[in-house]
Amino acid sequence: MAQPRPSSFDDLVAEGDSVPTEGWDFSWFEGRATEARPSWGYARSLADRLAGATAALDVQTGGGEVLDFALGTAAPHRPPLVVATEGWAPNVAEATRRLRPRGVPVVDSADDAPLPFADGAFDLVVSRHPVEPHWDDIARVLAPGGTYFAQHVGPASVFELIEYFLGPLPEASHRHRRPEDERAAAEAAGLEVADLRAERLRMEFHDVGAVVHFLRKVVWMVPGFTVEAYRDRLRELHERIGAVGPFVAHSARHLFDVRKPEPGRGRAS
Repeated sequence: MAQPRPSSFDDLVAEGDSVPTEGWDFSWFEGRATEARPSWGYARSLADRLAGATAALDVQTGGGEVLDFALGTAAPHRPPLVVATEGWAPNVAEATRRLRPRGVPVVDSADDAPLPFADGAFDLVVSRHPVEPHWDDIARVLAPGGTYFAQHVGPASVFELIEYFLGPLPEASHRHRRPEDERAAAEAAGLEVADLRAERLRMEFHDVGAVVHFLRKVVWMVPGFTVEAYRDRLRELHERIGAVGPFVAHSARHLFDVRKPEPGRGRAS
């Protein structure tokens, strides 16, 4: 028989503070937090792209969950060569454990470091929620005619929750990661944007333990977050959820389908 979930503030916070945070498996949140998914279905679309590639690179793979799913769906038509990078040590270990059985090496590479691969090495580069897209480096490792297919985090994502803890953020923070700015940067790197879609998606946190675990897992949301530092705000949030229901925020996502022109072919107008 399943054990009942804790309901007191102290028990909920203690649980959220103890759950392991490695990888990007969010199954622990089931029944405790929800996030609507983008209409384009990135993981399944990625599987289709992998099925048509010969050499693929997954940048900042996290714990390898999305790539693992996509490769399983794309089999037996997966590319002969698939490589992943990751820069956070706990995720490197998790991704290696998950992807090694699929024959995918995971390269330990810092998020802000140049990609450690030769020019034109891949006809498909993918990424789900990169910290920052380094367009010049993406263009460099793509073969002519190759594709960058990625889902990015958009502007002011989950800011309702962030500003609950940090207070109002500067206007410039709300403009960071705008898809139109990233489009301009991709084009400046010599790439063609074939498709760009953006959506804002409803999120709900049903208990304060889910908030604690989320902020421990997605560490850049509230830098330096600890239960001790924010206990008073967490208690207020617990009482608010009890009085009015789930805490609602909105994530921002956009999908990039970008191509590197082949020699002798000008950029599309």
